Amino acid sequence: MKYTIIAIFACLMLGFTTTTQAQKAAKDQFEIEVDGLGCPFCAYGLEKKFKEFKGLKNVRIDMETGIFNFTFPAEKAMGLERIMAQVEKAGYTPISAKVTRADGTTESSAAEEISLDDYNDIGEASLFVAGNCGMCRARIEKVAKNIDGVLTAAWDEDTKMLDLQFDASQTKKKAIETEVAQAVATSGHDTKSSKAEDKVYKNLPGCCKYKRIK
Repeated sequence: MKYTIIAIFACLMLGFTTTTQAQKAAKDQFEIEVDGLGCPFCAYGLEKKFKEFKGLKNVRIDMETGIFNFTFPAEKAMGLERIMAQVEKAGYTPISAKVTRADGTTESSAAEEISLDDYNDIGEASLFVAGNCGMCRARIEKVAKNIDGVLTAAWDEDTKMLDLQFDASQTKKKAIETEVAQAVATSGHDTKSSKAEDKVYKNLPGCCKYKRIK
């Protein structure tokens, strides 16, 4: 009887150990679309920032598509909001993120598309925003689109002009230009009416270091 109890206990412990090991081995698969990865230096900076997460494995970055893939221990239940925030901390702009959990379920952060057909009174505005590259474009456009009332935002690398379409029934042209100018300045980009703080500008990736507006 004694040996039977010991054998049963040993089997239970083995089963528990096996289950625990399987849980630790389970991985969540992340896929993030990052705008502005224009060079190997950009990819290195992004990967370096994510190495702060212990357990990160199987890192792959496609420079052409901007797709960033990696696996992370499922037991840590990493959320998409934290992933998106980490991309921004690295100085880059997350467009969308998707995770396939170890149990097969998926989560996505894809932004909802705005239909201009839903608006009767659409206004247009534009302002000069200093910047250099595709990474700058992604950052500027994202900040502008986060402003209430802004429907579309498109920044041109050559002219440095940010063209906006906004809900004119909600706000006025001058107000939207001022609010957008202040917002993009906080992200590190000078406009003619609002300048970025020096410390914010200095934290931009090397390829984004534009000529400051005096």
